[in-house]
Amino acid sequence: MAVAILPMSKPGCEEKCGNITIPYPFGIGSDCSANSNFTVLCHNSTNPPRALLSSINLEALNISMLGTVIVNQPVSPLNCSDVQTTQYLATSLLGTTFTISAKYNSLAVLGCQNLVWLRANATATLGGCMAICDENSTDTRCNGVNCCETTIPPRLQELKYTYQSINRANTNNNSSSCGYAFPVESKWLQKDYTRYKGLQNHPLNPFDQEFGSAPLVLEWEFYDFETYNDSSQACRSPSSRENLSPPGNHYVSSERYCSCYYGFEGNPYLPGGCIDIDECIDATLNNCINGTCINIIGYYTCRYPDDYNNIGTRIKIPYINIGSAVGARLFLFAAWMSTKAIRKKIKANRKHKFFKRNGGLLLQPQLSATDNGLNKTKLFSSKELAKATDHYNENRILGRGGQGTVYKGMLTDGRIVAVKKSKRVDEGDLEDFINEVVILSQINHRNVVKLLGCCLETKVPLLVYEFIPNGTLFQHIHDPNEEFPLSWEIRLRIAREIAGALSYLHSAASAPIYHRDIKSTNILLDDKYRAKVSDFGTSSSRHVWVLGSRVLPIESVHRKE
Repeated sequence: MAVAILPMSKPGCEEKCGNITIPYPFGIGSDCSANSNFTVLCHNSTNPPRALLSSINLEALNISMLGTVIVNQPVSPLNCSDVQTTQYLATSLLGTTFTISAKYNSLAVLGCQNLVWLRANATATLGGCMAICDENSTDTRCNGVNCCETTIPPRLQELKYTYQSINRANTNNNSSSCGYAFPVESKWLQKDYTRYKGLQNHPLNPFDQEFGSAPLVLEWEFYDFETYNDSSQACRSPSSRENLSPPGNHYVSSERYCSCYYGFEGNPYLPGGCIDIDECIDATLNNCINGTCINIIGYYTCRYPDDYNNIGTRIKIPYINIGSAVGARLFLFAAWMSTKAIRKKIKANRKHKFFKRNGGLLLQPQLSATDNGLNKTKLFSSKELAKATDHYNENRILGRGGQGTVYKGMLTDGRIVAVKKSKRVDEGDLEDFINEVVILSQINHRNVVKLLGCCLETKVPLLVYEFIPNGTLFQHIHDPNEEFPLSWEIRLRIAREIAGALSYLHSAASAPIYHRDIKSTNILLDDKYRAKVSDFGTSSSRHVWVLGSRVLPIESVHRKE
């Protein structure tokens, strides 16, 4: 009997690139993928064709709908040096939805007398290892002889490690290569490491240039809440997957992923992508012995002939059991729907209450005006920002200040943003919050951080800014970065940019704006190390603005004497 082919990609899109299946949200070309993070370029010039993830420029070896993808990462040898040397993984995942899997990868060090350790920053060490040399070793395990491995912290998007060669002067090896250090799939290290030992020439230089790549397991996340609204599919956290179909032998994301419920199969990321399994097609999928299997949505039932049992009660028992089970499920479903509706109503009332308390009635007229420069500022929902910041995960914190905490987030369109969460909600802080929204919405200058919008539905009001990646000027002054030294020429350029921004605020803005808190911690540096003035919570403007029906000087509203 023919089995229906389940759709894995968007309608009208190719499902395979060579031997690799490309399931949605991934897709070959931008029109077939959910967003730029999942766009695949299929190179047909090779045999077989190669699938390239364009957002990270790495070849995909396997893509799983359980939230993982195996990529082929390039590997470069270490340079022999008795001086501590720091370097990054060749490919950075910053700005994408991908993270390095701590569950399925290890940091491997192939070679010996090389001390390698992971770094979180200039002072914090996360782990490391060093292998000893034994030219005559026949051990095929990576257990500290000519090879060692260490664990990787979870949810990393960039891997920084430091290495140093030990006792190089006592060897006769003059090669500039001392082996390799790279994150790699743990199974590969256990299985395929032995064949690379065949390249061994010397314990201190065990591999030649033929070794250029290795597999790496990445984790990814994608949620389209418009899609997951039927009973056949759901997205669950690792602790609540007992109702989902078994994942088999595939790698499973340590974070949340989507799957079809038991009794369904297909692609849960496509609308209506989970299709009912017909258990009656295959006798191994049902236990209707001497009976007729009847498929129902999500399960099946068995029907027996009248002469199968001579006792009528035996015929009635299955129907009674089925009726009881269905009735119990309907009752539980009704109770669940009622509870869900009540909770939804309570949540909506709380959001409206917070909206009013956080100044929504004052700020909304300003945002709806067309002649005050505020019409481009967006009001974000609390659900949207919670999703963007992974529910305000501690790992997403960019910094803490006197007025609040700043989190790194990613919007559904792929944009990276900074979400500022205020510490308090008393009246004085509320006025600072409204003041910062009003002032920043009127500013359009390349050296002033751009406000994208705000959220008023939460207990603590939120601001959403463009993401500035290179930290504060304070950090670069007091903790110099070897990759970007602050020369006098650069310092003067930054000073000029800050002065230009302040001149704009004082003279060229539609209303003169006085920052009143210029310091190095409030100066951010973007990807080209250009200055960005930030933190306008205590700023003031000499113009007046409307609160309800009263016209007040801005100093009387926002200045604290």
